[in-house]
Formats: sequence, structure tokens, C-alpha cells
Amino acid sequence: MKKEVLRKKVNPLIFMGVAHRGLHTKDFTENGMKAFANAINNNVSFELDIHLTKDNQLVVCHDSDLIRTTGKSGIIEDLTLKEIKDNYRLFDGGEIPTFKELLDFTNERVPMVIELKVYKNNYKALAKKFLEVMKPYKNKQNYFVISFDPRALLKVKKGHFVRGLLVGMGDKWVYHFRFLFESLDLENKMLKLKSVQRYQKRHFVNAWTINNKEQFDEVYPFADTITFQNMDVEYVKEMLKKKNF
Repeated sequence: MKKEVLRKKVNPLIFMGVAHRGLHTKDFTENGMKAFANAINNNVSFELDIHLTKDNQLVVCHDSDLIRTTGKSGIIEDLTLKEIKDNYRLFDGGEIPTFKELLDFTNERVPMVIELKVYKNNYKALAKKFLEVMKPYKNKQNYFVISFDPRALLKVKKGHFVRGLLVGMGDKWVYHFRFLFESLDLENKMLKLKSVQRYQKRHFVNAWTINNKEQFDEVYPFADTITFQNMDVEYVKEMLKKKNF
């Protein structure tokens, strides 16, 4: 697929930056509704992470263990949704949202980059539940699906989402699967690889996670978009607007 055709499959707002786990601050905990509302209010796309609970529900959180964002340990995959809702609160006081709650709250005001978090080989059940929850949402341009696990991405192919393979410096073996998907989401240190630049001629390349202007300037020439945190959102949007529009 030519890149200009592929680009039409994605909401163009994604090319003006992606707020990592929402636009979180010291007052708005990552992957919480307040952080997502902050992204929406700033008209910027956001990235989120979804896990499958013990009773087959999707919740939004980066880690399997809830301790880092709530102060209380508990493995999402070993807990029911009710147990999570009844016993855990984010540091900003908010509940841990379900994926469905976030979809309804966002109401397609900005696009989402959704990371599928595979736990102990549950990629089939995770992908199946994701497709089930996404079925009513017809505007595929607003949903970009990523994962470190290529098996999960292959399982959601029939959903017709643009899919991105996440690759970190310690996961280079996964890089060999890059041509199965429409995008590579690369740790910032990998952007200068010549093979990445060749891939980018027909595919998207997203750099993650950019934390400051120095890192931003380093990856800026090589990335179609950038996942960022702890940065001035208007600077990110303006710089990517100059490049992409």
C-alpha cells in the first residue's frame, strides 16, 4: 500500500503528536480519565494501554500490577472488574477506567493509540475482547492499534485498524515482523537505522517515548509522529504541523 493511501486511513490529528498514557501531570495520573480529559481539552491524540481482567473485561492501565499508579499491589489479570473498582483508586482520586468507559467518554473527539498488553500468552482472548468492544465504533480512522506482541496484532487484523508493531532496544527480534503491519512504533534510539528509513517510505514510523526537546529534535527528521510526555504540548503540535502539513 502506498503511504499516501495509508495516510487516509488515519485521523490526521495523530500526525501532530500523541500524548503518552494521556496528557498526565503531577495532578493527573497516567491512564486516568483526568489525563485523557486533559489531552482532549488540548486537542491532542493520546496513547493508552489495555489489560484483560480475570472476568474478561478490558481496563486501562500500563502495568499488570496496579501498585505504581494506585499505591496498592494487585495483578489486573488475577482480579475481577468489581474487585478493581471496589478496592483501587488512582493517585489523583479517579477510578481505573474500563476501555468502554474511555471510548464513550472520548466520543471520537480525538484519535486514540491503543496498546494491547499481552499477559502470560493471553493474546487470543485479549484480541477477541478488543474486537468485541470495538464493534460499535465504525470510524476506524480514530483508532490506531499497537502492541509488542505481533500475534495480538495479527488477531485484530479483521477489525481493519491501522496496526503498529512496538519495538524496543531489547526486543529487536520482533523487528523482523515489521512488514506484516502498517506502522513501526520504535524506541527513539532506533530511528536512525537505515532499514527504518527504507521502511518509512511506505509505512508509518512513530518514535516513543520523547521526554524533552533534545530527544524531540533528535528523532524529528525521522518520525511521522511522536509519542511524548512531560513536554509543552503546543510546541510538539506546532513542530509536527510544520513537518506534516
